[in-house]
Amino acid sequence: MTAWLTRITPDLRHPAARRDLRDIIAVHRRVMSLVPDDLGEQPRQHAGVLFRLDHTTAGPVLLVQTALPPDPARLPDGYGTIDTRDVSPLLKTLTIGMAVHYRIAANASKRAWQGDNAGKIVALSGQQAEQWWQRKADAHGLDLRQLLAQPQPSARGRAVPVRHAITLFEGHAVISDADQVRAAVLAGIGRGRSFGCGLLSLAPMR
Repeated sequence: MTAWLTRITPDLRHPAARRDLRDIIAVHRRVMSLVPDDLGEQPRQHAGVLFRLDHTTAGPVLLVQTALPPDPARLPDGYGTIDTRDVSPLLKTLTIGMAVHYRIAANASKRAWQGDNAGKIVALSGQQAEQWWQRKADAHGLDLRQLLAQPQPSARGRAVPVRHAITLFEGHAVISDADQVRAAVLAGIGRGRSFGCGLLSLAPMR
């Protein structure tokens, strides 16, 4: 059970950073450049790569989680400010009853069984999106005590399906099953993980 978290604050003066931020597919490629090549047919899963683009008042911040040690030197010179830390010790400290802050940008969606969209994956919003996260959190060992939901800018890119709408969920929760929570952190939750969805961030409440 190993995981590294790399925080990248792109320098918006850098042309490669500006190009990447216009296309989530380009962000995905840049994120994958942090791990070794030749990882087989499913390199993202093999390397345990998850990422999230946080939109802060100071500008965009890219969070990348990997199961393999990342190599920030593979990013272009001057791409941005980079900080990497091993979060495995945090995962090991998670216990039943622990109160935590959580944050996840998720693709709240479901398969439609009726109407014009029958058989298709459709994005959820509003109360339906909140109910989706409540069910997912329960199933992954989190007992939600606070839930704040905020629609995020849609993933942009020529090859991104419209169904990959993103909602940011954050608040605090109590861990009801530590093993399930650890598995969720390592594997991600929901669809759209190649488009910046599914990375669950946790911080113990003091």
